[in-house]
Amino acid sequence: MSNPKLGILAGEGKMPVYIAQKALSRGYDVYVLGLKGNARVADYKGIATATGQIRLGQLGAGIEFFKSRGVSEVVMAGRVQHTSIFTNLMPDKRGLAFLASLKSMGTKYLLSRLIEECAKDGVHFVNSALFLEDFFPKKGVLSKRQPTPQEQKTIDYGFSMAKQIATLDIGLTCVVSQQAVIAVEGMEGTDKCIARAGELYKKNAEKDSSVVVAKAARPNQDMRYDLPVIGTRTLKSMHKAGISILAFEAEKTLVMDLEEVIALADKLNICLVAM
Repeated sequence: MSNPKLGILAGEGKMPVYIAQKALSRGYDVYVLGLKGNARVADYKGIATATGQIRLGQLGAGIEFFKSRGVSEVVMAGRVQHTSIFTNLMPDKRGLAFLASLKSMGTKYLLSRLIEECAKDGVHFVNSALFLEDFFPKKGVLSKRQPTPQEQKTIDYGFSMAKQIATLDIGLTCVVSQQAVIAVEGMEGTDKCIARAGELYKKNAEKDSSVVVAKAARPNQDMRYDLPVIGTRTLKSMHKAGISILAFEAEKTLVMDLEEVIALADKLNICLVAM
């Protein structure tokens, strides 16, 4: 009897690599299709049965990669720079037809339509955190540093703003201080949003004010794409920006290398709160 097959549409970072490793350990044959400019297919050497690479928009080639290998279940995992739609888009014939059919380039709409399109050819996307169930912390303060009552008010405000931004499909992250929004994540991604907020904070905020990075999932988050994710890189970006409180949605935010993240938060005196 042949092994089950799992495809991975891979972006940047550790998440798709971890999924590939865990799938291999469970007896799967793994087929990795990397998005050029985001994924490093060399990371899957010794893990994947086969690898390939496409540019953003090469929909026909992507579907064919999985179909020709008998892969019907695919995970979409890893960071993809949203600005790639301006800098790295090279659609094939099917990709052009798909793009022409879209009414919006919003992340939720675009990825939902992409999933529907692939399903027409028997390529079905599954939970993008497959095998990573232990990476979703439950509610509570994970760091040694506890929030003060004033900081908790800012955390509550920031989290409510992050949920609204996620609802509008703008981004999943915002940075707040003194019941005001300093920065909102757009196409630039979380790290650049944090850096921008840090510059504004250093120039204008009172030094005793609490600043919070807040990240939330969309209401009724589709687990097949664009999950909120944090990791050590997030904390390093915060530390560089002079921000020391991170609040994220419990049980819906993927924390890569959870033990490392908590250890780094304690080292940098960052308050880490799962809401």
